[in-house]
Amino acid sequence: MANYYTDHPEIAFHLSHPEMKHLVDLREKNYEDAQKGIDYAPVDYEDAIENYRRVLEITGDVAANTLAVNAESVDLEGPHLEGGRMVYASKTVENLEQTRKAGLYGVSMPRRYGGLNLPNVVFSMASELVAAADAGFQNIWSLQSCIDTLYEFGSEEQRQKYIPRICAGETMSMDLTEPDAGSDLQRVMLKASFDEKENCWRLNGVKRFITNGDSDIHLVLARSEEGTKDGRGLSMFIYDKRNGGVDVRHIEHKLGIHGSPTCELTYKNARAELCGDRKLGLIKYVMALMNGARLGIAAQSVGLSQEAYNEGLAYARERAQFGEKIIHFPAVYDMLSRMRAKLDAGRSLLYQTARYVDLYKCLEDIQRDRKLTPEERNEMKMYNRLADAFTPIAKGMNSEYANQNAYDAISIHGGSGFIMEYKSQRLYRDARIFSIYEGTTQLQVVAAIRYITNGTYLGIMRDMLEKTPDGALKNRVAPLIDLYEKAVNYVKDANNQELHDFLARRLYDMTCEIIMSLLIMDDASRAEGDLKARFTDSANVYVRMTEEDVCAKSYYIMHFNEADLASFRAE
Repeated sequence: MANYYTDHPEIAFHLSHPEMKHLVDLREKNYEDAQKGIDYAPVDYEDAIENYRRVLEITGDVAANTLAVNAESVDLEGPHLEGGRMVYASKTVENLEQTRKAGLYGVSMPRRYGGLNLPNVVFSMASELVAAADAGFQNIWSLQSCIDTLYEFGSEEQRQKYIPRICAGETMSMDLTEPDAGSDLQRVMLKASFDEKENCWRLNGVKRFITNGDSDIHLVLARSEEGTKDGRGLSMFIYDKRNGGVDVRHIEHKLGIHGSPTCELTYKNARAELCGDRKLGLIKYVMALMNGARLGIAAQSVGLSQEAYNEGLAYARERAQFGEKIIHFPAVYDMLSRMRAKLDAGRSLLYQTARYVDLYKCLEDIQRDRKLTPEERNEMKMYNRLADAFTPIAKGMNSEYANQNAYDAISIHGGSGFIMEYKSQRLYRDARIFSIYEGTTQLQVVAAIRYITNGTYLGIMRDMLEKTPDGALKNRVAPLIDLYEKAVNYVKDANNQELHDFLARRLYDMTCEIIMSLLIMDDASRAEGDLKARFTDSANVYVRMTEEDVCAKSYYIMHFNEADLASFRAE
């Protein structure tokens, strides 16, 4: 029987990363839950890793034998609207029932609320497995991570009230976007007013493009400060569907991810609770929400990249032309080798980012119980900065790679890839949104550029290179870092903001590719047996791709000046 986890040992490989021991010890707080008598809590590191493997095996089984089986039906049926309510596709209902029965909710929440207390890196692995089976359902399932924001910023009363419901399998959404506020969330105008008589907040207005918008529990960005027009007037609210007051006005008809309902909502005097402090909704809480969502899209992207590679590889092995299997044609195995290299390097970047998030979040959580030591505070700050730097490159590059791999899967299929009965067309349609929602790739460049120009990424590259074992690939990456440094300095020294913004995407791509080269090289150095051979091949292919791109982009940047901008300006 197929299992999306055990069928891909390259995923389990990342559970043995050297940073996992420290991460798990922090997450389990010296395994205090086991000492309190919680029977499913691990007693030590080895027990925790075995627990993670069991959860991933269950997820892999459900993904392969329920979600993937239902995906075509969900894509064809999709959700629909009945009397102001969203109704899931029939097979989506089955997917929800099966994932609930499997206990795959409250994944990241502490056990005292009924959660599994799994770290982000394991949640990312599970998200990848679900997305490989059905990217649309992954949206519904992975939005349970919104509860992390409520756990982090809500009151203990709110935690007790809402977290057990999510652990039992209720659904969530984050209601941010409005018709006039897409990427520019400072323009959100959904009104929040305090009802003195009922001692609660009331929400009025419209939200648009809300994923899983008719969920059980919503986190809502709304304007609480009358007369304001910027982000300082926005607060975060909790809306409980049980209280009523919100209707679904429209369900979008989309290119892909058909099983994931994208809703337009009307709030009519809807009762709500303030989450955290007033005025910090956008400045603090949405940033936490978005970073978690971006990590989720990175995992979604890796899962779809894996499935696109699987489809392309299987077809190439079977399809014969001119008396030979097409997998032996250089044009085809070039595509497949690049697909696999992007997948392996992208997965490594995803899990490295998730580990950084885990390490600083674990220390933040410990800080709620006791004062951190000076060493722990410094460690938390370091990992927070690394997580902040890595999240935009993990989301941006993996979403772009998912699109590229889905495109290449269709190319390998030829005309058959354009036919609806083949899965590759659905993967292609699903992938297109990944580089758009939760912050376009252009916005990921904006988030990353300060770490490019202030030397953070360069320092990371130098440190990673120093720790890389000597060899031919190391000798080839070293001069690429020098080219990258010259290109960054050239843009900085130009002292022209328009030039800086125009060339930022090229600097971003170079940054990602060099870091991902170093990560896949590290994987190859640590792996054994068949995995070592696989990662070594992927590292060789990926470094060649990086050479091709960094050399071209650095040349482009170093030969571009202010006068050249005139040729590109749109009328």
